[in-house]
Amino acid sequence: MTDIDDRVTREFDRNLELVLDLSHRINGNPELAFAEHETSAAIVAALGRGGAFAVERAVAGLPTAFVASAGSGELVFGICAEMDALPGIGHGCGHNAIAAAAVGAALALAPFADELGLTVRVFGTPAEESGTGKEIMLGGGAFAGTHAAMMVHPSLKDVVAPQFRASRSWRVTYTGRGGHASRPWSALNAADATVVAQTAIGLLRQQLRDGIRVHHVVREAGSAVNVIADRAVVDCMIRADTIDEVDEVWQRVRRCFEAGALATGTGAEFTALPSLYREFRHDPDLAHAFQARAEAVGRTFPDYPEKLFGSTDMGNVSQRVPALHPMLSFDLPAEAGNHTADFAVAAGGAEGDRFVRDGGLAMALTIADLARSAPIRARLLTGAR
Repeated sequence: MTDIDDRVTREFDRNLELVLDLSHRINGNPELAFAEHETSAAIVAALGRGGAFAVERAVAGLPTAFVASAGSGELVFGICAEMDALPGIGHGCGHNAIAAAAVGAALALAPFADELGLTVRVFGTPAEESGTGKEIMLGGGAFAGTHAAMMVHPSLKDVVAPQFRASRSWRVTYTGRGGHASRPWSALNAADATVVAQTAIGLLRQQLRDGIRVHHVVREAGSAVNVIADRAVVDCMIRADTIDEVDEVWQRVRRCFEAGALATGTGAEFTALPSLYREFRHDPDLAHAFQARAEAVGRTFPDYPEKLFGSTDMGNVSQRVPALHPMLSFDLPAEAGNHTADFAVAAGGAEGDRFVRDGGLAMALTIADLARSAPIRARLLTGAR
């Protein structure tokens, strides 16, 4: 381990108590997409310790988004801190630990940023679970001038370059005619339209390519058993390998929803939701460097035959700049994986702490390695992929 490695590691250890406390505080106060006010403030306050970071708040018109910068080096490296929780579950995707690991890595690098020729940026990114905050920040120019970006994410597997697929969501609103359930013949049942649509989608799945996913949830379909529903609302998400394939599949799924309206005589209104997740492009140089550092802190990366995960708006970032989004595991049973209450509890406990230590330190040392690699540095500065 070189001198700079020793110094970065000591700085990371010096801030570890602060960083773990941040993780626990965020976990204990989960906030939903675009409403991560206390979470954002807590992250900014932690980065403010020592005065190294200058913070721009309310980035891209998002009240909770921020960009914190330290150093003045030519190579600008971003670390993403996700913030939002899941409704009714809390931090079932471990965003509290993601944010804390990002802060830990950034604080460890900040004192040595100029020596390494770095500008370290922490991106406080809201609404990863719904709303794709990173896409909005990209559109608002928040990532302009950034040469590379990364983050770490908890899961049940250690995977350096997991496969994340594209997805997009729509809302379907059926409008019918209400009535008394005992005299239903003059009514147009909007709830029935959702049943027809879901049945058609179930049959359509037989004709879809392997790996394509069509998710839907009925958000509203009446409120009383003796009242014919005059309104029903369904949200639909489609996942596929590319965003073009998502849009292609939607044309077929939309016809299933239209069939529900046709069969029941109701009207159907279609609205694209602000949730656009693009496919991920992992940078091989970032992946190789991170794997070496993560293995050095005790992680192993089995050659899993299946490395398919969900979707993330970090994929949107990866389409613009070289990026990496490795997964580091919690030691939990399979049924306690991401988006469960058990995972949320683990994210605020010992497993979450282990993730913050391993992921934060591995990121800090990886970024230091990349900054000192002449060929990788040159490639990143030129924007070559």
